[in-house]
Amino acid sequence: MTWNPLTDLAQLDAIDELSRTRPVLIFKHSTSCSISRTALDRLQRAWTESDNASHSTYYLDLLRFRAVSNAVADRYGVEHESPQTLVIRDGKCVHHTSHFGITYAGTINALAA
Repeated sequence: MTWNPLTDLAQLDAIDELSRTRPVLIFKHSTSCSISRTALDRLQRAWTESDNASHSTYYLDLLRFRAVSNAVADRYGVEHESPQTLVIRDGKCVHHTSHFGITYAGTINALAA
């Protein structure tokens, strides 16, 4: 899985712009949480090169970049959870899920919708 690190507030404008041409996945990860690690591993194990070609993916270490994590919650109107995935299309969050609700099949379906 090819991750773009999400480390700066200015990247949110770029994500919104990119989401006008292709869906964007944001994965909010807590490096100190075993559930977050499990969800991340499940996604990464199933992700394919074809998925990389079709979608843009951003990884947010929310412990290191708390202000960015808070800005994601505010911008997209989604209550913060960890781990959490958000699918951004046309600058809006069209799908989000957290914890063990994060699955490869669910994520791909949300990106394709």
